[in-house]
Amino acid sequence: MERVAIFVDVQNIYYTTRQAYGAQFDYNAFWRGVTANREVVVATAFAIDRADPKQRQFQNILRGVGFNVKLKPFISRADGSAKGDWDVGIVLEVLDAAASVDVVVLASGDGDFDLLVHRLRERHQLSVEVYGVPQLTARSLIDSASRFVPIEGGLLLQRTV
Repeated sequence: MERVAIFVDVQNIYYTTRQAYGAQFDYNAFWRGVTANREVVVATAFAIDRADPKQRQFQNILRGVGFNVKLKPFISRADGSAKGDWDVGIVLEVLDAAASVDVVVLASGDGDFDLLVHRLRERHQLSVEVYGVPQLTARSLIDSASRFVPIEGGLLLQRTV
């Protein structure tokens, strides 16, 4: 049985599915697909914490699906800009898991992860599956993956208002 590590860039998936489809990502369908006939070694969803009750409810849903949820506070700067991404944290977690799995699943369209994916394949001989919204996923990330799975159809919930 393949050992799998699953990592989700929650903000990226939320905004790309909303922008492209006006819909939400179906985490249950995703989980069923990526865990079928596999042993889950680690499954982490990386999110930003805005201390919002609806967001807490969503985070509890992710936990119920099977994810460990890691939160980073949302930072609003004095100049009106905001900061809240997990890129470095995701990279570190993925590299920590690399020695104990056969497959890494990364749900993100962020091109910053292409170097990570390339390294996992070349140095660790891992299969890397990238899930992303096709039109909003960096070409470099798609090209560096062992397999790109488009987020569409059965991986989407009904449209949001």
